[in-house]
Amino acid sequence: MDDETRFWIAKEVADTKYTADVTPLFKEGKKFAGKVPHTFITDGAFNFESAFRTAYRRENEALMTQHIRHVRMSGDLNNNKMERMNGEIRDREKTVRGVKKPDSPLIDGYQIFHNYIRPHMALDGQTPAEKAGIVVKGRNRWVTIIQNASVKAPASS
Repeated sequence: MDDETRFWIAKEVADTKYTADVTPLFKEGKKFAGKVPHTFITDGAFNFESAFRTAYRRENEALMTQHIRHVRMSGDLNNNKMERMNGEIRDREKTVRGVKKPDSPLIDGYQIFHNYIRPHMALDGQTPAEKAGIVVKGRNRWVTIIQNASVKAPASS
């Protein structure tokens, strides 16, 4: 998640947090964002450290992304925003079946809802997309997103 806009960049459903290979998750985030972050904040899970080194290895050490992994819920460095979003997902997961299936569309749908539909109080009523400069026009954002997704791209010559 982008710290400033709270835009949910990448996702992965895993059976366990501490042993899952999250390298594909980090690579997906880098690909979606089109760049590497300056600072990468995670909790102390050891699998995050090895995946971080694999996904963000840089030839020039001076340009390397800083990985901060000694965060706590309080103090000068924390990942409260990410933990809050994880809590929202867990609350939804408790009431819905099939979330942990690899082909479940539920997490994708919730990511769209989080980024483009749901206003956030901490963003002064904006969605993360709006905060990032992406505007979805129309009375019903869901309908607009579906309509835009279903428009065929012009054939390339």
